[in-house]
Amino acid sequence: MDRSSVGGSQLLVVGRWFPVVRRQLAQAGRILLAIAALACTLTPGKAQSADATAAHTLTSPGGKLAVTFGIKNLPEPYASGSRPYYSVSFEGRPVLKDSPLGLQFDGAPPFDRDLDVTGVSTDSHDSTWDDPINDNRTVRDHYNELTVHLKESGAPGRQLDLIFRAYDQGIAFRYALPQQAALGRFVLSSEDTGFYFANRGAAYALNLGSFTTPYEDEFNKVPLTGIGPDAIVGLPLLVEVHNGPWVAITEADLEDYAGLYIAGADNVDNGLATKLAPREDNPHQAVIGSTPKATPWRVIMISREPGGLIESHDLVLNLSPPNALGDTSWIEPGKTAWDWWSGDYATGVSFKPGMNTPTLEHYVQFAADHHLPYMLIDAGWARNSSASSGWDQADITHWNDNVDLPAVIAFAHARGVKVLIWMHWKSVEKQMNEAFPLFEKWGVSGIKVDFMNSDSQEMVNFYYNVARLAAEHHLTVDFHGAYKPTGMRRTYPNQLTREGVLGMEYNKWSYRDTPYHHLILPFTRMLAGPLDYTPGCFNNATRDGFWPRDVNPMCQGTRAHQLAMYVVYFSPLEMLSDFPEDFDHSPGVDFLDRVPTVWDETRVPVGDPGESIAVARRKDKTWYLGAMTDWTPRDLDIPLGFLGPGRYHVHLYVDGPHAGTDAKDVATRDMELTSADHLKIHLASGGGAAGTFQQ
Repeated sequence: MDRSSVGGSQLLVVGRWFPVVRRQLAQAGRILLAIAALACTLTPGKAQSADATAAHTLTSPGGKLAVTFGIKNLPEPYASGSRPYYSVSFEGRPVLKDSPLGLQFDGAPPFDRDLDVTGVSTDSHDSTWDDPINDNRTVRDHYNELTVHLKESGAPGRQLDLIFRAYDQGIAFRYALPQQAALGRFVLSSEDTGFYFANRGAAYALNLGSFTTPYEDEFNKVPLTGIGPDAIVGLPLLVEVHNGPWVAITEADLEDYAGLYIAGADNVDNGLATKLAPREDNPHQAVIGSTPKATPWRVIMISREPGGLIESHDLVLNLSPPNALGDTSWIEPGKTAWDWWSGDYATGVSFKPGMNTPTLEHYVQFAADHHLPYMLIDAGWARNSSASSGWDQADITHWNDNVDLPAVIAFAHARGVKVLIWMHWKSVEKQMNEAFPLFEKWGVSGIKVDFMNSDSQEMVNFYYNVARLAAEHHLTVDFHGAYKPTGMRRTYPNQLTREGVLGMEYNKWSYRDTPYHHLILPFTRMLAGPLDYTPGCFNNATRDGFWPRDVNPMCQGTRAHQLAMYVVYFSPLEMLSDFPEDFDHSPGVDFLDRVPTVWDETRVPVGDPGESIAVARRKDKTWYLGAMTDWTPRDLDIPLGFLGPGRYHVHLYVDGPHAGTDAKDVATRDMELTSADHLKIHLASGGGAAGTFQQ
């Protein structure tokens, strides 16, 4: 699909017709009493007459959420003149107060004031679609939509459309520039979108401090007022509103555009402003384009409980273009062995471990023995690839002398294992037109592309170029050194997973990947999409027993905590990171043999960011459970209402009696339970639980 298009499903134009439902704006008026006198009645599916003084309110299908658009002369600290604004309410209470909208162009007047409403139109949509590479197999796309057509009151008379969608799970909006004589080719310098919270709140902020990072940092809890104008906060941003709902801000359908960041708004209490990643060829510009052009969706997820945000993250997919590949039967999710995590470490083997053929075949055999569909060969396989010479200097059309890559691939295929290979993005940029057809000829099944560390417009386009070309040659893609997901995997489902997270690898050189951090990620980074955290460490350590080391590394938290990650963290491609001998005959490896990586249904019965979580996911008729705590031991009481009728046999892996001092201690429990029961389990410090529910 051409993302610059504003036709088809991208924009709603005056007079467009669809099956519709009548809006209940009396309810919206009750919700937003302050603007009730201004609220105009919208007739769904029809163009409405323009009224510059009227506010237009759109409610979600179930009436939980409402978004209101209007134009008014706003007092300081807003700029002078009439400004477009929007506000959001949830269950009758304001969440975002009047927040500004607008675009700033390089070399042109601001496009954010003195705009006339030339028309409005509405629509409704309700459908379902099937996603076999997701954590909810059936995805419902149910929303009401409002499009407001705007035009500058003075010269040059530029036109802008604002499109709002109201779901019961959140609000989304985007800017769309129709094709027009007054605005053809343009250079966008910034975006004036505001998120002005109506009440104080606490934010879990990923303050990256730069636009050129791999999104590998902690989400620190700060008051909204603690996010300053100089901040560069990556998305998603989680906000706990005082006495109110939980809110997450992110973006969807980011293509041929710059990534969005958050900062504090000058002189606005609890106000947030936006920043765009600058272009690499000009730091004062963000996006170069021409009309017609639509921006990515600005997404505001809202839930009474934080676990509801996890259940609602399909919103990002619904706001992204559908599958562009056609047949996807060749795309296989699953787990992979991985040679990088343990370093040049092995025990009880007849070869010297390292980046060489015997080591790789040893990992392949482990994958075959444990029914893993993949083996990931990491850095060092390609010609001229080494840390000393620079990984970006590798020739990915040839393999190193120390690795007989054809022999390894043949060894893997004979055992039903597919091979994935790692590469630096600069090598991909230089050689992908030659390399990707070669990979397909060699029998490679996928690629891991690393170190992009940017979401500038140029880099965003690189991601799409890689995914498209990889799909032509039946290659799956795993992006590392990456920005957060924005729904690309719906359009190009060969993009199985993405890093963009401070993951388990940080245990090799720091103390930063703590159980507290583990309990923040599901409510922040994971809301954007799959996260390649790379779990699978069986060298588990307590808080006092952990120290960073590069070879044969440890991880923080108990064995049961690590097992739970395979349910709590969603990734269609999941690592078993440790050396094969660390898994063999170890308690819990049988759970890793069976646990899926894609799901039919997801529920979150327990969720407290930074403290504890319990996630239940169903595959076919079996439910899987993962539960984790931070460094504080906890007793969890997990309601089992997600289960269907009848009795279930429950098999659990829990913290053993000595897990507080020996993090590898894991025990098993068996019981019979129904949906009316509660599962009560004790979690040790840094502990967890994982298990299955089968009838």
